[in-house]
Amino acid sequence: MKLNYASILTAATLMIAGANANAGVVFDPYVGATAGIGGQRFTVSDKTKTHSAQSYGAIAGVDIPFLRIEAEYNYMNGEKVDIQSGLLNAYIKMPGVLVITPYIGAGIGMVWRVDVDDSMSIGKYDESGKAIYQGMLGATFDIPTLPIKVDVEGRIMYAPKLIDITAMDETAKGTQYDARIKLRYVF
Repeated sequence: MKLNYASILTAATLMIAGANANAGVVFDPYVGATAGIGGQRFTVSDKTKTHSAQSYGAIAGVDIPFLRIEAEYNYMNGEKVDIQSGLLNAYIKMPGVLVITPYIGAGIGMVWRVDVDDSMSIGKYDESGKAIYQGMLGATFDIPTLPIKVDVEGRIMYAPKLIDITAMDETAKGTQYDARIKLRYVF
């Protein structure tokens, strides 16, 4: 009787260990960083200001065969407006060749903080909890012998109600478009 329990326990242990060993083949968790350059458009009362901007970010996600899902923190540094946001992104990977895989993606999230330069003279504003959306198009370069992947992408971020301007009883919207490079370390 003890032999049956030992056999069942051994078989269950081997099955669980085998499942965990194969999990890395299907689900690849990763962390990484992004940097980009582009432009930023800020619109209040049908008046638009466009300036150059940089973006920086940190990511954590999981890469599965045809899909990639990640959480992202962004700091977008424009000449007149700085934006900090958190997003949840999903990417669909297209068929590629050897080490290059094209993809298309979308993200949705929230603005955490907006800092507007005093030269914009908009007065007091409220930025908490505004929705933000983004679309991405790019390609992943897989370095075969290293656990590193490099993404090169174009993206556009849109915030339809970036800030509420108290004195003007207006809502400002923001758009940022940039070219980014993303380095991902796959576990």
